[in-house]
Amino acid sequence: MVGYDPRAQGSALSPKEAALAGSAAGMVTRALISPLDVLKIRFQLQIEHVSSPMGKYRGLFQATRCIYSEEGVSAFWKGHVPAQLLSICFGAVQFASFELLTEAVHNSTLYDSQTAGVHFLCGGLAACSATVVCQPLDILRTRFAAQGQTKVYRNLRHAVFTMWRSEGVLSFYRGLSPTLLAVFPYAGLQFFFYNVFKKLLPPPTTAGDSAGKGLLGSLVCGSGAGMISKTLTYPFDLFKKRLQVGGFEAARAHFGQVRSYRGLVDCAVQIAKDEGVRGFFKGLSPSLVKAALSTGFTFFWYEVFLIAMHSLKQRQRTNGSPIGLEER
Repeated sequence: MVGYDPRAQGSALSPKEAALAGSAAGMVTRALISPLDVLKIRFQLQIEHVSSPMGKYRGLFQATRCIYSEEGVSAFWKGHVPAQLLSICFGAVQFASFELLTEAVHNSTLYDSQTAGVHFLCGGLAACSATVVCQPLDILRTRFAAQGQTKVYRNLRHAVFTMWRSEGVLSFYRGLSPTLLAVFPYAGLQFFFYNVFKKLLPPPTTAGDSAGKGLLGSLVCGSGAGMISKTLTYPFDLFKKRLQVGGFEAARAHFGQVRSYRGLVDCAVQIAKDEGVRGFFKGLSPSLVKAALSTGFTFFWYEVFLIAMHSLKQRQRTNGSPIGLEER
């Protein structure tokens, strides 16, 4: 059900409904994977090698214990409000754009909108659109997750006001270039591999088990797609996080060494020089776990909400009541 399907005209969902399902899927998924996101960001921002005794965080379990003992269980949901806003906004824009783009491809080209190549292109473009819209929320989420026990920002309103006054409006778009460079292939590969894996699944043997097996397949296929795409594009995600906390060095002093970068190229050169090739993959372990869960859950919940809306529309048609989910 992901993407425009010309063979499902009777049950086609509008971009408005795709936005609603995407935002709901993002909200549920974010609440479940927030601790892994905090761990990933802490690893990505650490200058010292993860295996080095000089580093504050030296592994998943050690980092979890350290954060819990120093900052409490609530630390694993630091920045959760901007993160939730980000997930809701990103999911809505991404899936609505994806539906519109795949439909446009079907109507204006000779390509089948359900092919993996079309899903790669449309998925990448849809994610870029969502990134431009949601980048300020991603910046805020990252900074809240990055700060330690000593709070630089008391709340979301204080963070926005402080950044606007001290760093200017462009601070809300720090790291946008590497973000766009990373998000196009990352999201494109997610939709590509999700499409490929879904087509490899055997068809359900009976109509009764179709929905259950379909949703389980969405979870498994989404998890596999997320892990592959994250591994292939991970260094760009690390560059983005390093650039997003520029001008935020005071809050990072508690965690060890800090660096300032003049841009994407300078960031990559400094990491290669000071931290080696392994530095490009700091935080990969929690990132892979997070990618498997977040991508799997996103597609799973997206399909759940689409099925629910489709069922509601069918009941409304059967009962002869007006369809409230679509604009006529």
